[in-house]
Amino acid sequence: MARTVWGVDSAARVTEQLFYCVKNEFGYPKFWGRYLTDVPNVSDGLTKEEITLIRNYGVKILPIYNAFREAVGYSNGQVVARNAVFHARRLGIPKNKALFANIEDYFPVDEEWIRAWVETLYTTGYRPGIYADPTKGDFAQAYCEAVKNNNQVAVQTMIWSSAPRPGTTKEQRAPRYNPAAPNCKANVWAWQYGRDAEACSIDTNLADRRLLEFLY
Repeated sequence: MARTVWGVDSAARVTEQLFYCVKNEFGYPKFWGRYLTDVPNVSDGLTKEEITLIRNYGVKILPIYNAFREAVGYSNGQVVARNAVFHARRLGIPKNKALFANIEDYFPVDEEWIRAWVETLYTTGYRPGIYADPTKGDFAQAYCEAVKNNNQVAVQTMIWSSAPRPGTTKEQRAPRYNPAAPNCKANVWAWQYGRDAEACSIDTNLADRRLLEFLY
C-alpha cells in the first residue's frame, strides 16, 4: 500500500483567495499541479511570483507542460521536451525535478513520442513525468511499446493517472490509492481522482509520498 499525500491542481493561477478556498473547503495540499505556460482558454502559465506564493505556504509545485495537442513522432517529442525544459529553467525550477507532459485521453499518441519525451528530458537533468488516462485512448498501448523498446522508460517515468475518477473530495474523504495503470511496468505515483470541484476551481489528487522529492 503506497503511503500517500493529498494535493490539488488547477488551470487557474494560484492566488491567496484560491489557496484559502482550497484550505477551507478541502484541506491543506502537500502539492499543487500548475502549468508552465499560458495556453489561451486552457491554462494560466506559472509566474515566479506565483511560485514564491505557493512555496511560502509550504506547498510543493508539480510542473505540467501542456502546449501541445498530440503526442506523435520522435522529433515532436524532442521539441516538446526541450520546450518544457526551457520554461522550467526560465521559472527557476531546479534539475532533478519532474516535468509532467499533459496527454489528454483524446490525443493521438505513439511510442516514439513517449520515448523521445523520456530520453530527451533525462539528458537535461529533469525527470520525465506523464499525465494520462491508462484506460482510454492510445496512451497505455503506446507507453508499453515504448517500455519494450527502451526499459529506461519504465524506470525513469513517473505516471500521473487520471483514472478512475470517483469525484472530488475533502482531504479526509479521499479514496484509497487505486489509480489505473498501464498493463506493463510503470511507476504510477500520482492519481487525479476528482476533476472540476464546485467550491473552488481545482482538481483533487493523491500521490505516492516518493513523488514529493521530485516536486519543486
